[in-house]
Amino acid sequence: MTVAEAVKLLEGQFFCGEDKADLEIVSACGADLMSDVMAFVKDRVLLLTGLVNPQVIRTAELLDIHCIIFVRGKSPGRDMIDMAEEAGIILGGTKLPMFLACGKLYEAGLKTGGTRRI
Repeated sequence: MTVAEAVKLLEGQFFCGEDKADLEIVSACGADLMSDVMAFVKDRVLLLTGLVNPQVIRTAELLDIHCIIFVRGKSPGRDMIDMAEEAGIILGGTKLPMFLACGKLYEAGLKTGGTRRI
């Protein structure tokens, strides 16, 4: 699945990085605690979170996550968008709650991925 397909499925929008939306993803991680994200990293992962602060971008950079989708109608500020653009990270958003967003992605086939534990 591509990032563009995931954003469309989630009835979402892009905040930045739409030009890279053909990026292939094979798994998703839904978490509001960045420590949970750091505990189990997946290759080519889409991060779904309701946490909107610079720590999310820093965590994504550290773990080589190239796409973040904010759930529950949250949207990043200009500072976060600038950080993401500088890091080459795609930012999107959906009004869906985390549970439904993860469920829609799972139902659409985003079920497995190359899991690596750090």
